[in-house]
Amino acid sequence: MRFAFAAAVAVALLSTPSFAAPCRDHGKFVKCPPKAPVKAARCRDAKGKFAKCGSPGAKPA
Repeated sequence: MRFAFAAAVAVALLSTPSFAAPCRDHGKFVKCPPKAPVKAARCRDAKGKFAKCGSPGAKPA
């Protein structure tokens, strides 16, 4: 009897989806908004060459 109970508990724990979406709206699960792609932080100087962002005259490419 103990073995059957332990097996049932193990199956219940393993069958719950651990990949469920964590997004909630007022306590209800909702579909998560798509994540925006990460843009590469690249800047160019006045001559068009790549430069470190934050340096004088650098603008986002």
